[in-house]
Amino acid sequence: MPIALTHATLPLFKMDLAHLAYCLDKAATNASQRSFSPDAFVPMRLAPDMLAFASQIRIACDTAKNAAARVGRLEAAKFADDETSFAQLQERISKTVAWLDTVPADAFDGRETQEISFPVGRDKTRTMLAEAYLKHHSLPNFFFHVVTAYNLLRQGGVDLGKRDFLMGAET
Repeated sequence: MPIALTHATLPLFKMDLAHLAYCLDKAATNASQRSFSPDAFVPMRLAPDMLAFASQIRIACDTAKNAAARVGRLEAAKFADDETSFAQLQERISKTVAWLDTVPADAFDGRETQEISFPVGRDKTRTMLAEAYLKHHSLPNFFFHVVTAYNLLRQGGVDLGKRDFLMGAET
């Protein structure tokens, strides 16, 4: 029996954003224990040509909500992309999960062959069938940015492990 696109995507987005929020909570606690502001994580980068931590959080959130909106033919929540503090990034994750909770359970079902056009970079677009868009673009892009945010926190000395990434508060 095939799995519905909704079941293969929405729960993953919500669960992994919750795990990401848990990692941010641990990072805030870690910063407090080490006597510095968690805002020090906001500009961190793994390499000079990579986007900063704040962008990793924004893009992970945007990828989840935009994928749901595009496939479900919904109006995505709009965020200002102006977070400058760790607390604002935590709120961004919360707002994204809250919006994903409004997506109807069957939003994607039956739309596997619907064409989805989406921006790629600043001046290009790409078109894919919805199933391929979710499986081969949205989910990998989402996980890339979640993993990068996790790695930045690890690089910053936060005591996180694979269980935190995979299970969040369930650990």
